[in-house]
Amino acid sequence: MNRLAVYCGSASPADPRYIENARSVGRVLAERGIGVVYGGGRLGLMGAVADGALEAGGAVIGVIPEALVNLEVAHRGLTELHVVKTMHERKKAFTDLSDGFVTLPGGTGTMDELWEALSWAQLGYHSLPVGLLNEGGYYDGILAFWRQMQEVGFLRPQHRDLLIASDTLDDLLTRMAAHAPVKPITSMRAEEL
Repeated sequence: MNRLAVYCGSASPADPRYIENARSVGRVLAERGIGVVYGGGRLGLMGAVADGALEAGGAVIGVIPEALVNLEVAHRGLTELHVVKTMHERKKAFTDLSDGFVTLPGGTGTMDELWEALSWAQLGYHSLPVGLLNEGGYYDGILAFWRQMQEVGFLRPQHRDLLIASDTLDDLLTRMAAHAPVKPITSMRAEEL
């Protein structure tokens, strides 16, 4: 994995461990020679990931919609900053520029990115690993929901391993590196659906 898209919040929660963990993720990725592709912002966890990677000498590519650049939230110290028109273009760029996805804590935008990456993997639009870093149990509810989708039958058995979750970054990166693509919906016969 040469580059990973990192999905995370642009907010700065009151608990400082979220910012500290995001900065650490950026630093660790840079130390491992893994470039960061992210939302291009300077605020919150997004800015912390970028700063952590940059401080460790890593490459950081930001992808930000014009509307957010105009609000002056773009990080101006990145290796590259791509300005796009829409959020859809942003998410496509994440996929095109990355070898996988890592999701850190965040809100609705982060969830949108995570679910789209999973949906696109199911459909065969990409075959990249989709990781979820569950530090401190932040995503316990999402993981329970993922299991519920499986139990009820809304998540096909062959797609159950699309979401790679771990409580530690080291384990998550190891498991993501071992990711094997699954059979996408677009390659299935009707009786498999």
